[in-house]
Amino acid sequence: MSVAWQFYFSTLLIYLAVDVMAVWGLNLQFGVAGISSFAFIVFQAMGAYTASVLTLGPEQGTSFQHYVGGASLPFPLPVIAAGAAGGLLALLVGLVGIRRLRADYQAMVMLVISLTATYVADNSTHLFNGPAGLSLVPKPLFGGLNLSLVNYQWFYVGLCAVFCALIWWFVRRFTESPLGRAMRAVRDNEHAAAALGKNVFGLRMTAFVAGGVIAGISGAVFVEFLGAWSPGSWLYPETFVFFTAILVGGTGNNIGVAVGALLVPIGFLESTRFLPNVGYPGFVDALQWVAVGVMALIFLWFWPRGVIPERKRRFPQPGEAPRTIGRRLLRSRG
Repeated sequence: MSVAWQFYFSTLLIYLAVDVMAVWGLNLQFGVAGISSFAFIVFQAMGAYTASVLTLGPEQGTSFQHYVGGASLPFPLPVIAAGAAGGLLALLVGLVGIRRLRADYQAMVMLVISLTATYVADNSTHLFNGPAGLSLVPKPLFGGLNLSLVNYQWFYVGLCAVFCALIWWFVRRFTESPLGRAMRAVRDNEHAAAALGKNVFGLRMTAFVAGGVIAGISGAVFVEFLGAWSPGSWLYPETFVFFTAILVGGTGNNIGVAVGALLVPIGFLESTRFLPNVGYPGFVDALQWVAVGVMALIFLWFWPRGVIPERKRRFPQPGEAPRTIGRRLLRSRG
């Protein structure tokens, strides 16, 4: 395989890993807890900015970019800090957008927060360098490994695989636990869950903050690879790509949403790069968003449970034989 194709495929795998981590975080918020988190990209951006300023070092007086803080922490401390920053921001947003608000109002508040955050980052030059964003973020461990660029790309693929494995273990333990089942109960019928003594707000906040932590980590892993991040990289339509991936893959199913990340942001959007340039400049890029919206509508109408639906959970009735339960579970999976 040529060096160019190695760069291309390794970059796709890194993008896939970042998208898979992101949809797992959003699936915790939306698929498991039922929160329409239209501000999800803000938590990913918070992680990216945090990792950037903790890697770039203190700001120099003659530097072309200005930002708050600044440190030169060794890897993986910036990624850990990015996860903490994403979770803290999710906590603050959740206190405003989740408490005492219905699901439809929550979605509106999240969208407003996303737009507001974009404008703040774009207009505050001394926060994260305004519309120019941050650049020249050092790649982790690049200097110490003495690898060629293409070999470092494959090393970073392995590094992303490690992060994906850790997050997969976390979300699986999270969603398969009694806590995850309680969150699904809140998602399906919050009034019934509250009548059974469940803390609806506490369960939603737990899922929201956990999703924010994962979003921050995904943003940090992404910016450490790209080396740059700007407000133009996290406009609110990016969140709808993740939502579409979840709808296509299967809401509430960790494997399904990972497949959705492969099909939508990687498979579908990447394939449009090979389309011929037609119409005015940027027409094909604009058509991508239309196609993503149409895809979401099609799946909502015809396949609302996605490609790999969430597994139905059934508990035994009093006196029911285990063998009968097994036969019913096999029929439901088939």
